[in-house]
Amino acid sequence: MNILSQDIKYLTGVGPARKELLKRELGIETWGDLLEYFPYKYVDRSRVYAIDELRGEMPFVQVKGRILSFEEFAMGPRKKRIVAHFSDGHGVVDLVWFNAAKYIYQQYKTDTEYIVFGKPTVYGGRYQFSHPDIDRPDELKLSEMGLQPYYITTETMKKRGLNSRAVERIMKTLLEKIATPLDETLPPFITGPLHLVSRNDALHWIHYPRNAEEMSRARLRLKFEELFYVQLNIVRYASDHRRKYRGNIFSHVGKTFNDFYYQSLPFPLTGAQKRVIREIRTDCGSGRQMNRLLQGDVGSGKTLVALMSMLIAIDNGYQACIMAPTEILAEQHLQTIREFLGPMPVRVELLTGIVKGKRREEVLQGIIDGSIQILVGTHALIEETVQFQRLGLAVVDEQHRFGVAQRAKLWAKNDNPPHVLVMTATPIPRTLAMTIYGDLDVSIIDELPPGRKPVQTIHKYDNETTSLYQGIRQQVNQGRQVYIVFPLIQESEKIDLKNLEEGFEALKEVFPEFRLSKVHGKMKPAEKEAEMQRFVNRETQILVATTVIEVGVNVPNASVMVILDAQRFGLSQLHQLRGRVGRGADQSYCILVTRRELAKETRTRIDIMCQTNDGFEIAEADLKLRGPGDLEGTQQSGVAFDLKIADIARDGQIVQMARNEAQKIIDADPNCEKTEYQMLWNRLKELRKTNVNWAAIS
Repeated sequence: MNILSQDIKYLTGVGPARKELLKRELGIETWGDLLEYFPYKYVDRSRVYAIDELRGEMPFVQVKGRILSFEEFAMGPRKKRIVAHFSDGHGVVDLVWFNAAKYIYQQYKTDTEYIVFGKPTVYGGRYQFSHPDIDRPDELKLSEMGLQPYYITTETMKKRGLNSRAVERIMKTLLEKIATPLDETLPPFITGPLHLVSRNDALHWIHYPRNAEEMSRARLRLKFEELFYVQLNIVRYASDHRRKYRGNIFSHVGKTFNDFYYQSLPFPLTGAQKRVIREIRTDCGSGRQMNRLLQGDVGSGKTLVALMSMLIAIDNGYQACIMAPTEILAEQHLQTIREFLGPMPVRVELLTGIVKGKRREEVLQGIIDGSIQILVGTHALIEETVQFQRLGLAVVDEQHRFGVAQRAKLWAKNDNPPHVLVMTATPIPRTLAMTIYGDLDVSIIDELPPGRKPVQTIHKYDNETTSLYQGIRQQVNQGRQVYIVFPLIQESEKIDLKNLEEGFEALKEVFPEFRLSKVHGKMKPAEKEAEMQRFVNRETQILVATTVIEVGVNVPNASVMVILDAQRFGLSQLHQLRGRVGRGADQSYCILVTRRELAKETRTRIDIMCQTNDGFEIAEADLKLRGPGDLEGTQQSGVAFDLKIADIARDGQIVQMARNEAQKIIDADPNCEKTEYQMLWNRLKELRKTNVNWAAIS
């Protein structure tokens, strides 16, 4: 039996009741689970201070001395403050407890030497420690202590006596019981060149490092191991997938593509667009199935790249489809593609929930007989009734809105799965893309089309409405249009809708000379569509809306985006909303309106938005501020990050290092069968049985 699979209830200090508590609160059942419950911080216990060295701004410190006497102070009915006067010969401090008098008197005696550990504060002109940790010197072995670990514990655990100190004592017992070195999980040909310490040392040092160097070496080893096995699984999956699925070969670029390129292209392609089209052409002609993620900011020209890729499919006798998350966005893609193609003889049709009856039958028939070459739609495309004659390329837009199972259904439309091009305007930091979309090759459009001016972002406070309204009036009088966005957050939906309704009426009074539209997610689709259309057709000059406009409205004439209560939005959402303007040649503006009192993190978000238009810079900042689990998209696609010690936001270099090592292993042993790599494949099998949601990885 593996020593780490033993039940924790038999450890001193645990027992059946605490075992149940640890299982329920932290998911800890075995020695191995407990050992991988890592400290979140450390306090230096290697130094003992003299009382006359204490300063009020100090962090946690320890002093050594004796209790001179106790005093009690009444604090109302049945409440007491217990004060022990403690001295080390260099001064006196007070040790303070509220209640628990009986326990204090039983536990601590005068004229006995103790080590007191806590945060010094000043009260009544004297230093004091409230509810300090107190130990006998012979129990602590200070010379061995070094850095003391601190563990996160829940309120329920604290109420039941399981605070950080109690967890630490149990951890100490566990480490004393593990007499033999723990099994290694990484081979020497990985740990040697990377100078990683052994797993045994890492797990001992992470809980009881004697100094900062031991702690950082332990953390590096454990972070690398965690990320390495995530990457090994992704790279192995991608490698299997490439060998298993042969791709449809698009052997040539023909008449349709060339006619479009030389006669219908509305403007010259940017260098980034040309590079991405070359990458897609190479993939589709390679004989393996393409799985490519195309990232590019709003307005960078992803739809044009997708269309040109679909024309290559048509030239090779295949059909193509593009799947969007909303009907509005699908209709917009249809309109854009038809405008791009002009009179060219390419049949493009729409399939969404609103295409019904005879029209729907005609579309379904056209897909089966192959006369429809490009099909644009929503998730209606993956319904059973939709059967393609020969689907060669599937484009998925804003792919984080679709679950893994939905995307997989597209594959079943052919005996041979189509090439897949996944597009997103939500820039994803490289470290996160490598982990969430690790089986996809990544292309980036990092150039805006010529003639586009960067949107100017301005921060205003909510008491500066006079200048704000003046600016709006000026823009509308020049023939431009304006978005005004109110927050609509689910937790306070009713209040938000009321604010929107009242705000709309107030804005009508402020701008009696202009026509206003109103749009929010609670409206009926037809009603919402009609209001949007009025704005698109320039029948209204100001669109008052919630974030329903975040994805999928293209109004080149709109030059101002006002975001009210901007402090309530995340960075990615602010960036997406800003992307609704700046689509024409005119200078555009994004105005972030907030209250004056802002939390530090919120102010950082607003400052980042004002400083940069670079979606990737914003995504990196968002990842650092919010962590990967909150980033828009990762939740919807079901990615579970159950990382115990690594942090994708801050450990980018280690992610890259882990990825490189994983790739070397797959290159050397693609079939997972060579003896020298068996340790890795066995460990991967063990991990797959546990807590990482591997299936969710793209």
